[in-house]
Amino acid sequence: MLNKKSIDDINAKGKKVLVRCDFNVPLQDGRITDENRLTAALPTIKKLIADGGKVILCSHLGKPKGGPSPDTSLAPVAARLTELLGQEVVFAADDNVVGDKAKAAAAAMKDGDVILLENTRYRSEETKNEDAFSKDLASIADIFVNDAFGTAHRAHCSNVGVTKYMDTAVVGYLMQKEIDFLGNAVNNPKRPFVAILGGAKVSSKISVIENLLDKVDTLIIGGGMAYTFMAALGNEVGNSLLEADYKQYALDMMEKAKEKGVNLLIPTDNIVADDFSNDANTKIVNDEGIEDGWQGLDIGPETSKAFADAVKDAKTVVWNGPMGCFEMPKFASGTIAVAKALAETDATTIIGGGDSAAAVNILGFGDKMTHISTGGGASLEFLEGKELPGVAAANDK
Repeated sequence: MLNKKSIDDINAKGKKVLVRCDFNVPLQDGRITDENRLTAALPTIKKLIADGGKVILCSHLGKPKGGPSPDTSLAPVAARLTELLGQEVVFAADDNVVGDKAKAAAAAMKDGDVILLENTRYRSEETKNEDAFSKDLASIADIFVNDAFGTAHRAHCSNVGVTKYMDTAVVGYLMQKEIDFLGNAVNNPKRPFVAILGGAKVSSKISVIENLLDKVDTLIIGGGMAYTFMAALGNEVGNSLLEADYKQYALDMMEKAKEKGVNLLIPTDNIVADDFSNDANTKIVNDEGIEDGWQGLDIGPETSKAFADAVKDAKTVVWNGPMGCFEMPKFASGTIAVAKALAETDATTIIGGGDSAAAVNILGFGDKMTHISTGGGASLEFLEGKELPGVAAANDK
């Protein structure tokens, strides 16, 4: 069990609290086009305001190349947070992030005030986790709160380095939720425990497959990576996505599943197309294999039903990666079937970030899931059983 101190274990009254949020939001002409990450941060910010803390927010945004640039400034975030919180969020527009403007803003704070620092990546030290910037950040606060799960798998100044210079480092509500669901549910799940893995490549999910085979009762493989498993069994896969170098690995995993008594499911039928496009000709192909000139772009109806059935009696389900090219309506039915099965089960349903999170939200099943992770890369590393630097850096209970 990961047991970290959270904002419920501290008293922030009268203290300056540096909160690392994930405000890496999509911007179009200075407008925020998706504010999920802002609303996700509100419970932590509101709690610290209510406690009478002086709340100093920080985050990165995008990848500013070669220093500060107007299109990666957090100014629009400060403006929108002001509206969402119903109180002014002072923007410390400081290219040095913790320069004179930021220090003056911090010094002038009263209990319950909120300021937002400029993009942490304006400082080149940030991604290298160098001490100078970590010390600067620590110098303006008494307490550190990490609520940015999306960057928890990276050791940067604003989420890891800063903790070296502060006595109190705790996690916020969003981070706590990720630890509870992704960390602890996977390590100590209610059974039966089913994991569904999709997405394009076996190679990017190797450690996830290995870690989950030690923990699950059923492992479902769909998406592009399923064709490597099918090819390993001697089936023709036509022009489908195939990582030929991983065929032996797929066989080893099927063998390991057998030894462990894990039910490993791969597609028994596929929707194939003669072109990678929504206008392509399509057909359903069963076990006989996929002929040349055709490629599998989704699981077939028989497989959709089998995967949905496997979820019905589960008590814990983790899903990472779509079942097909769901961005094209013709090849979304497999992903929809799985999302629907998860929406209808009373199991704890955990969606690893990235494409699967996008899929359940786009398809309208988001509010039916127990937990949708806010970090794609970070959630994958949690499922691999790795220790995340941003989580490790917080104080233990």
